[in-house]
Amino acid sequence: MEADGRWTLQGNTAIVTGGTLGIGHSMHAIVEERASFGENVYTCSGNLMELEEGLLQWKAKGFKVGGSVCDLLSRSQGEIFMDNVSSYFDGKIHILVSSINVFSTKKKC
Repeated sequence: MEADGRWTLQGNTAIVTGGTLGIGHSMHAIVEERASFGENVYTCSGNLMELEEGLLQWKAKGFKVGGSVCDLLSRSQGEIFMDNVSSYFDGKIHILVSSINVFSTKKKC
């Protein structure tokens, strides 16, 4: 807590997948709430226009939010996303808020 009694996430980092929309816009709200408490947030979206719109809105509010276009169901895009996140946060990640939930029926050896 800060001296004025408000919560702070200053100095923390978070990845929020699907942060421009998410389930019923809840992921967008999570990005905004975490950033409003001072956390540096990185998000992704499969839609470039939604991502750019969200980043502009957050920047106008003075929030620290970065992001990139990515389909996390693609292994290669996921690896690129994690490289982007690692660079953005200088390798220091505190929390992951994921909107991705994939169930696989494939058996692995």
